[in-house]
Amino acid sequence: MLKNWINIFIYHIKNNKLFTALNVLGLSIGIAGLIFAILYWNDEHSYDQWNPNKDKVFLVANQMDLNNYWASSSGPIGAAIKSVSPEVESFCYLSGNYDNDIIRFNNKKVQSDRIIVAQKNFFEYFPYPFIEGSSKTALPDVNSICLSKDLAAQLFGSETAVGKQVVLKGKSLIVRGVYKLDKKSAYNPSCVVNFMDARVNANNESWGNFQFVLFLKLKNPADQNRVTQNLRKIYFENMTARFAKAQGIKPEDFIKKYGQVTPHLESLSSIRLHTKTGGLVEARGNLQFLLIMVGLSVLILLLSIVNYVNSATANAIKRAKEVGVRKIIGASKGSIIKQFIFETAIISLFSILISLVIVEISLPYYNAFLDKTLVLQSNQFYLQLVAIFIITVILAGIFPAIYVANFEPLKVLKGNFGRSKSGIWLRNGMLIFQFGVASFFIIGSYIVYQQIEHMSSKDLGFNGKQIINVTYRNIYGEGITDKDRLVHYDNIKNQLKHIKGIQEVAGGGFVPGSGEKSVISYHYKDINIDGSNMPIDFGLLEMLKVKIVKGRYLDPKFAQDTVSSMLINETALKLLNEKNPIGKKINWDGTNAIIVGVVKDFNVGNPGDRIPPMSFFHFKTVPWFSGLVNNIYITADPETMQETLADLEKLWTKKVNPDYPFLYDFVDKEYKKSYGDYVKQKNLFSLLNVIVITIALFGLFALASYSIERRMKEIAIRKTLGADTNVLLKELCKQYVIFSIIGFLIALFPVYYLLDKWLENFAYRISISVYPFIIGFTALLTLTLLVVLTRAYQATKIDVLKYLKYE
Repeated sequence: MLKNWINIFIYHIKNNKLFTALNVLGLSIGIAGLIFAILYWNDEHSYDQWNPNKDKVFLVANQMDLNNYWASSSGPIGAAIKSVSPEVESFCYLSGNYDNDIIRFNNKKVQSDRIIVAQKNFFEYFPYPFIEGSSKTALPDVNSICLSKDLAAQLFGSETAVGKQVVLKGKSLIVRGVYKLDKKSAYNPSCVVNFMDARVNANNESWGNFQFVLFLKLKNPADQNRVTQNLRKIYFENMTARFAKAQGIKPEDFIKKYGQVTPHLESLSSIRLHTKTGGLVEARGNLQFLLIMVGLSVLILLLSIVNYVNSATANAIKRAKEVGVRKIIGASKGSIIKQFIFETAIISLFSILISLVIVEISLPYYNAFLDKTLVLQSNQFYLQLVAIFIITVILAGIFPAIYVANFEPLKVLKGNFGRSKSGIWLRNGMLIFQFGVASFFIIGSYIVYQQIEHMSSKDLGFNGKQIINVTYRNIYGEGITDKDRLVHYDNIKNQLKHIKGIQEVAGGGFVPGSGEKSVISYHYKDINIDGSNMPIDFGLLEMLKVKIVKGRYLDPKFAQDTVSSMLINETALKLLNEKNPIGKKINWDGTNAIIVGVVKDFNVGNPGDRIPPMSFFHFKTVPWFSGLVNNIYITADPETMQETLADLEKLWTKKVNPDYPFLYDFVDKEYKKSYGDYVKQKNLFSLLNVIVITIALFGLFALASYSIERRMKEIAIRKTLGADTNVLLKELCKQYVIFSIIGFLIALFPVYYLLDKWLENFAYRISISVYPFIIGFTALLTLTLLVVLTRAYQATKIDVLKYLKYE
């Protein structure tokens, strides 16, 4: 029986080469798209799933104000919560960013850009397997360091690492362990040092200072709500009540005026995709982009399956007599169903194999697109592939098989089946579905394109063209003071000014596109504002062409500009509700600051983010601001730019930072990277749009061909009676135009609703106009007519005698 099925299958493939190829190619493209989405899904959901503590370890995420600003850092709350909540087993403070520094061993030095400062119980929270030493004795004191396997190999080769001394940040440290870094996690450090205790102890009473990331390990995850309530009580007693008392008002009034910090617990297993904060050192995954990609991939696979079902039911007309004869000689309905499902399984299997080839060839480009290293290897993936095969066979095979098995033998053998309307309503319904999906993608891709173009062309409020941003490694270490950092910066600035071609030099504590580095609340009358701190040098705002709206820039001519002067932006001015802010005193972090100017709003984050209230100070005004200056901005003569950059690199590598590579970028180019994720979404939508249209056209061509082939005798008779070619073309195309209109109308609400939800991610967004819908409908109708008219025109050129000679 199986051999007979295979022979029949091969026979029909030979007689329907084109349409079989289109079916296989359509399914292959649909399955390949879903495989890409699954690989991305698996990777994003693999973060910290290996960790046995993933459901017991929680990040303390803090909602800082009523404007829904969230921080992943915490105040000095760890010891307090441990003392009042018996549900808390332990706590661990970590740095919120990786350090980038040189590790030295004898005469060898290796740069590591993923150094984590943590407390000694770090490996209780992230239990990476140790290949040397033990996680229990990994960080016993401040003189200890643990290295990843790769970093240890770079420093010591094949020698044993444990017990050896290395130098980091001017400190001599003993290697206590080497761990294997082969898992995805919120923290993937190349080395871990125990410097955190001293930093935490120095800030034990600084309740308004949110510097370090705090993890709690609970004895029972079910106690999460109880611990959260205790956290809120601690913050209320040590911040809200204390600050209210200092101002002589009730806590309730303080909350109404300034809001309050509201802590929440986020489990380690959910942080990657579901944290409300900006994420940890490995950043957070883009859940929306992931869901969009999976959703669209599933939609494309459904479109491919609909194509297959349409073709299979239409092609069933050619196999009606075969089925009729088989049923007459005793074949059961179940046997016929199994045969057609078998054929679908073979086609699906071929489609999956071709899709794997497509994925394997395209994977390097896909990895570059997502900035990942995905591979087609894992037990989970193979199980998912089997599931795709089974689902595809069920969806694509069962209905056509049942449809064919229900043919009436006598009706078929009498020759009346060709005129039967059986199955036409389903094929027409699926064709309308295809038109609807195609409309969704055409309109959607145009709206996405419009939004990204709007972001790209939006006035950013600054001009970064021809401005060089040099990454500046500030000096740190034991004995280094804020004054030392200022002297170091001034020396570098003076040396840079002597390079031929350099025109202006100014340091800054922010990078356009990267957001602010710190936020501090300040008060004016009864108004509280969470201001983004923007430490600057004289001339930086002028260099970036940030305009002044009121007052003046910071100027070295005024001595107070390095003591108490501040600038604010337009957003902060609106919140102050003050018509004339110049000269007004602000209570900034317990000290008086005087507003001397208001600058025009400009984007410090990507152009889709809302512009925050900003506070500009010369970095000498606040002592610790000197530590935030990690970028030096330079303008140079464009005609000698290459020579200037060469001299700049020479100075940097010889005198400024000889141990580190010279890193720079132009501000405008660097800023474009800040909205790279949205550009990726645009490119993805455009690519999927092409795929959807291609698959839809495959299906339309196949269905139109079958439909027209059924009407060939009618066309021959009409031609014999003198029908004009244009009349025939109009008659053959009419139903497809109607179907495309219905499909377009069905797609209107979903595309408007879903794209409007997507646009809510942008603080500055376009309004959805009528033009994308007009363009989408025009494109859909044009493509439909192009395919159908091409096939119909060929039909009108038939040899009439071929179809009428037996009548």
